Amino acid sequence: MSDRTAETRQTRIQQSFDAAEGYDAAAVLQRVAAHRLFEIVTARLAGRIPRRILEIGCGTGFLTEMLRAAWPEAELIATDIAPRMLERARARVGVGVQFCVMDAAQPVLPGTFDLICGNLVFQWLPEPEAVLQTLAEKLSAGGVVALSTVLEGTFEEWRAACTAEGFEAATPDYPSIRIVENWRPGLCAGQWTTERCVQPFESGLAFVKHLKETGASVPREGAKMLSPADLRRVLTRFDQAGAMVTWHLAYGCFQKPARAGVFVTGTDTGVGKTLTSACLVHAWKAAYWKPLQSGLADEEGDTATVMKLSGCLPEDCLSPAGAYQASLSPLAAAKAEGAEIDPARLSLPLEDPARPMVVEGAGGLMVPATETLMMIDLAEGWGLPVVLVARSGLGTLNHTLLSLNALRARGLAVAGVVLSGPLNPENRKTIEEKGQVRILAELPQQDAVTADTVAALSRLIPSWGAICAAPKRD
Repeated sequence: MSDRTAETRQTRIQQSFDAAEGYDAAAVLQRVAAHRLFEIVTARLAGRIPRRILEIGCGTGFLTEMLRAAWPEAELIATDIAPRMLERARARVGVGVQFCVMDAAQPVLPGTFDLICGNLVFQWLPEPEAVLQTLAEKLSAGGVVALSTVLEGTFEEWRAACTAEGFEAATPDYPSIRIVENWRPGLCAGQWTTERCVQPFESGLAFVKHLKETGASVPREGAKMLSPADLRRVLTRFDQAGAMVTWHLAYGCFQKPARAGVFVTGTDTGVGKTLTSACLVHAWKAAYWKPLQSGLADEEGDTATVMKLSGCLPEDCLSPAGAYQASLSPLAAAKAEGAEIDPARLSLPLEDPARPMVVEGAGGLMVPATETLMMIDLAEGWGLPVVLVARSGLGTLNHTLLSLNALRARGLAVAGVVLSGPLNPENRKTIEEKGQVRILAELPQQDAVTADTVAALSRLIPSWGAICAAPKRD
């Protein structure tokens, strides 16, 4: 779609919503989606109170009203492309909210926000993935962006009625969930969930009226409008099928990390996490934290090793929350000493949050950390993007792809994979393509690992700025 065509369509959408006088009475599913999105937002914030909130595409204020009631002390800015929609929202919500006209496709407000949200607005945007990335860049540390959109299959009953009569429905082509799931903002943690809702109507004519009353009657670009006679045929067919439509909705909720940094984990033990961590610390001038350390009876420990190899200062390497002698999982090693790991001590350090911190896990994702928490649970709680260290050779594909699937099932952002060992172009290509992940670096096998070795290898690591930059799309 050309810029001119997109601009023309956005103008038509604005005019359509401005003319939607009966929006409040007709917008049943819009209310349902607003309530669901609000529930998702409050669950993600987990008691945190946002101080500054931006709402895009606020419509007549369904979600705005809930946001205002929940956080009356917050600075709430509600925006919409349609001025008359904003007037209705202002009448609904009253004082205490700033309303302004803004195209959600071009969010231009200054400053950062603790919460950015928009209910059923993304389906109207020409480049939703780019907009989501732009919105995420406006988040403060720990901030949340939450959105809902319409999916492929919505109004399938109306489309079927049109097809049965030999016509093509003019309703928009909505994206599939597979496409939407790739709309992920940078290094934010989170994921998309789906919901299916059935909405009955008294008749097909009531459905068509509903589209007009909710401002959703703008046809798909290039669609041919039905003549009155053809429309009557489709309405009859639609009524005979039950006069109902199915909505397929998607809700995306993503949170920016509370601090700069990554969580380093591996496909298994001894895969090269500590060497990778030392290289990351050296490359980014980062701080380092090994929350749980075991095996001190056999080695000096990863904290001392990283300090020696990376050249970082002692004050840049935080002490472990738990350190144990036996070469076992942290939980088993603690039990062997009659100790208990206190989850309260495993909170992510937030001092100097703009400086990257490399947090190194113990073993792989499914290693027990406490009686109730695995390493992946800690990673999810910390919300840092993950660097997955994997062997480059035989057997790596299964372990690496399973680990990536486990991370994404939890909504964890993956900064990338580091391959450790001899260069293996075929395995690299397979992991990149099947795992849909970037390879951050390939660290060749080393006969001896010294500070000089780490200094040389760290030059293979992308800069922290490159890690944070939005990924390039084909």
